[in-house]
Amino acid sequence: MSRSEPVRPARFPPALGPQRTFALVAGVERYEISHRWNLRGPARDALRFARWLTGPGQVPPGNVRLLLSPLDDPDDLDWSDSPAMAALKAAHRPATEDNAKSALLDELPQCDGDLLWIFWAGHGYLGPRHELILPCADARPGQIRHLNLDSVLRWWHTDMVKHRRFPLQAALVDSCRVDAPRDTRWNFGTTDYGGGNSVPGRRQFRLYASREGEAAQNDAERGAGRFTEALLGELGQRTVQEGVTGLAGAARSIHRTFQDLRERGEGWQLPQFIVDRDWEACSFLDFPDFSGSPGFSGLGETGASAPSAASRAPRLDQQAWDGLGELFEGRDLPRSAHDGYAWAFTAAGCAPPVHAGLPAESLLEVVQDLDERQGGRTGMPLAVPFVRFLADRAGAGDPAWAARLREWGRATRERLALPALAPPPPPPRRSALHVRLEAPPGGGDGYLARMWLRGERTEHIWESEDAPVGLDAVREELVRRLVLIGGARADGARTDGARADGPPGGGGEAAAPPPGALDRIEFHVPYELLDADFDQWPVPRGPAGRRRALGVLYQVVVRCPQERTDTRAEWHAKWRWLYGRGGRHPDAVRVVEDTDVTDALGMDLGAGPAPACVLAHTAAAPDAGLLEAVLEGGVPVAVWRRGGGLPAPPLLDLLAPAGPDGRPDPGALDVLALPARVREVRRAAAGAAAGSPRSPQPDAGGDRLVLLWDDPDDMPGLRSLA
Repeated sequence: MSRSEPVRPARFPPALGPQRTFALVAGVERYEISHRWNLRGPARDALRFARWLTGPGQVPPGNVRLLLSPLDDPDDLDWSDSPAMAALKAAHRPATEDNAKSALLDELPQCDGDLLWIFWAGHGYLGPRHELILPCADARPGQIRHLNLDSVLRWWHTDMVKHRRFPLQAALVDSCRVDAPRDTRWNFGTTDYGGGNSVPGRRQFRLYASREGEAAQNDAERGAGRFTEALLGELGQRTVQEGVTGLAGAARSIHRTFQDLRERGEGWQLPQFIVDRDWEACSFLDFPDFSGSPGFSGLGETGASAPSAASRAPRLDQQAWDGLGELFEGRDLPRSAHDGYAWAFTAAGCAPPVHAGLPAESLLEVVQDLDERQGGRTGMPLAVPFVRFLADRAGAGDPAWAARLREWGRATRERLALPALAPPPPPPRRSALHVRLEAPPGGGDGYLARMWLRGERTEHIWESEDAPVGLDAVREELVRRLVLIGGARADGARTDGARADGPPGGGGEAAAPPPGALDRIEFHVPYELLDADFDQWPVPRGPAGRRRALGVLYQVVVRCPQERTDTRAEWHAKWRWLYGRGGRHPDAVRVVEDTDVTDALGMDLGAGPAPACVLAHTAAAPDAGLLEAVLEGGVPVAVWRRGGGLPAPPLLDLLAPAGPDGRPDPGALDVLALPARVREVRRAAAGAAAGSPRSPQPDAGGDRLVLLWDDPDDMPGLRSLA
C-alpha cells in the first residue's frame, strides 16, 4: 500500500458492560524468597479494587480471577458483607506464578468479553530489556518466579486471543519500577510468552504507579498504596462503563494529585502512561497543561520519551568530560562520594534513586550515571552539584584538587548557562578523644600510653613517655582530661603552651577541644585488650559525686590497627565498599554463630568486600577464634558480648530496625551509625538496671556490648610509643 488508512477514533463496543468485563486482580505481600521482601498493603489494595469491580462496577464475581498472598490469614482481611465478595473469598487463589499464568494465558483468553482489567499490587522490577517483572509469592533465590507483564500484554495484543474478543485492555500496576537486583544469588531468568500476529484495533491502556527507577510509596500502617488510594478515589461509585470511558481523565487527575504531593515534598513518585493515547486514540500530549507538567513521562507508539520539565537539564559537553577525565585520573572514590551523590539529587530538585549506595566503583562512572539521569526542575545537571560537594569536602585535605574541582564547576556553569548553586551543607563538627595503649618493648607490666584530641585538627594532650603505666592510671588520667576538656576556655585558646600536631609535654594541661562537641572515645589497644571493659570506666557526672559509665556518656569503641598489617588491602577495601553504600546493604552485616567459628572463617570473611561488619551470636569467649577471624578477614566493624555468652535478644534484634514483618532487617542496619546505636543500647541497659520507667526495654546485656570500630581513614598517631 502506498498510503496508510486514516486512523479512525476507537469506538467503545455498544454492548460494553459488566457482564462482558473480566479481570485479573492480584495482591502479593508475602514472598518465599525472604522475609525482607514482605510488605503490608498490596492484599488490601487488591481486595478494594475487587470490591469496586463487583460493587459499583457490577462485574459478576465469576468474571474476576483474584490472587492473594497476604501477610495475615486471608480470613482476617476485610471481605465486606456482600455475596460477590463472599464468592471471591471462596474462589481466590495464592498469587503464585502458575496461578497468574493460568489465569492470564489459559482461563481469561477463553472468555468472551470486551474489556480486560489487570490490577497488580506488590513488588516490581525492571528486567534487562526494561520489561516490568512482577515477582510472585513463590519467588525463591534460585528462581525468582514472576510475571513478565510486558510480555503478557504483547501476547494479549495478538491473535492468540480471538479477534473479536477484548478490544479494550487496561493494566493498572501499583508497584516499584526499579532495576532488578543483579546479585548472583537472585536468579530472575528470562520469560517470554511468545504470541502470534498483532490484531488491529486492540487498544491497551497502561498506568503504572511510578516511573522507571522510582519506588511506589506504601503506607504500611494503613496497609495501602498511595497510587491505589488515588485510583479508587477517582473511580468512586462509577459503573464499570463509566470507569473505563473516564479512565484517561482519571489518570490525568491522579497525575496532578501526585504532582501536588511532590511539590509539597510529601512524595516523589509520579504515575506514568506507558501508552500516551486514550481510548479514542487522542494523545495526552495534546493537553499542554498536562504534557508540560514536571515529571510527566509518556511513551508513544514509537517508544520515544515525551519531553518533560524533569529532564530539561543539559547534558555535560565534551569540554566538561575532558576536564573530569583529568581531575579524576588515578583517584579512588573519596569518603565523601556517597554523601555527594545523594546531595546532588536534593540540589537539583529531583527524586533520588530508590536504592541506597553508589552506582559504580569509579568517579567517572558515578558522574556518567548522574549525567544519564540528567537533572530536575531547576535545570541543574546532577553532575555539577556532585563535583561541588567533592570540592567542599576535599578542601582541607587536598586544597589543590579542591581548587581544580571548583574551577571546573565555575567554568561549566558559565559555559552551559546553569542556574546558581547553593553550597552543600557543612560536615558534622565533632571531635573524638583517642587513647592509645601499647605493650612496652621489653615486656613487663603496664602500657605505654598517649592521648590526643581529633577534630578539625589533631592535638596531643598527654603521654606517659617512657614509663609504662597501669590501666588504673590511664583511667584516672582520662577522667582528668575529660574534666579539663569540659572546662576549657570557650575561645579555643590553649592552656599548656604545647603546639598542635606535635608531641606535648607530659604534664601540661588539656588543650581546648576542637569545634564541636566531644562525643566519642576511641581506644587503640593491643589484641589482648580488645575485650576490656573500657566502656564501664566510671566518670564523675553531676552533683554529689555521682558517677556514670563511660560508655553511657560517650560513644566508646575499641581499635586494633597494629593487627591490620597483613590484611591492610582487605581492611581498606571493605571500608570503601561500606562507605560507597552509605553504610546500608543486605550483605554488609554477617551474623556469626559458634558453628561458623572455624579455622577457615577469617579467609571466608576476607574473600570479598562484604561483609564489613560482624555481629557475634556466640557462646564462646571472643578470643576463642572469633576476633582472630575478624582481624584476619580485614573486617573493620564487629560487635560482641564482653566475655562471651549468647546475647539475649540476639545482636541483630538489638541493633537493627524492624522490617515490615516486624523482624530485624540487616539491610536497613546503618553500620556507620553503630557507635551511636550501641551507646543507645548501653543507656537503655543502664536505665533498666536502675529501674527507670523511661527505659525502652529490659536489661538485655547491652551494658556488656563491645564495638570494634577500625576506621582506616582516621589513623593518627601510628608512630610507636616505644
